Amino acid sequence: MRVVIGEDLTLLRDGLVRLLTAYGMEVVEATDNAPSLLRALLAHKPDVAVIDVRLPPSYTDEGLRVAITAREQLPGLPVLVLSQHVEPLYAKELLAQGHGALGYLLKDRVSDLDRFVEAVNTVARGGTAMDPEVVSQLLSRHARSEPLRQLTQREREVLALMAEGRANAGIAARLVITEKAVSKHINRIFLKLGLLPAEDDNRRVLAVLTYLNG
Repeated sequence: MRVVIGEDLTLLRDGLVRLLTAYGMEVVEATDNAPSLLRALLAHKPDVAVIDVRLPPSYTDEGLRVAITAREQLPGLPVLVLSQHVEPLYAKELLAQGHGALGYLLKDRVSDLDRFVEAVNTVARGGTAMDPEVVSQLLSRHARSEPLRQLTQREREVLALMAEGRANAGIAARLVITEKAVSKHINRIFLKLGLLPAEDDNRRVLAVLTYLNG
């Protein structure tokens, strides 16, 4: 798997390179600023990009802007965004593009190495890996939306865990229910969100994007 990294903090950038390399991935380029990052993404067309929201020169939202621009030119480019704090607006801007292959994690999650690498792999496969705190804030902002009102509390819990990138087994373990029960909840979620039969992986992504995007 080929990876491009955009992170201005030298220690974190070097740490990400070593970590992903240790897990068998090839970091084709690691850059510390927005212009170089965009060039790297368009040149390498990586299997996944790991990008800090705030990059030089202004340290505001350059990383996010690069991700959006790159995905406009390379539709569906898998992007995992890292942020120091929960910033739902940034997550919403990425989700608004309507593609899967997206992740949004807080930087302190990187310390959970297995979970972080799992998120990278999930995004590279076209799924979503949203930080639980981001999911919580996005859902709370749309608590009165029509799709949300149609879902039961358990269905909302299942969908929130789907947004984190968890498979049925992981959802079942977290909620202490059977995988069969999880499948039933997911099928009801698809029905209530008006997602017609298709490949389950695609419907999972569409359900998450529809729900979080309000």
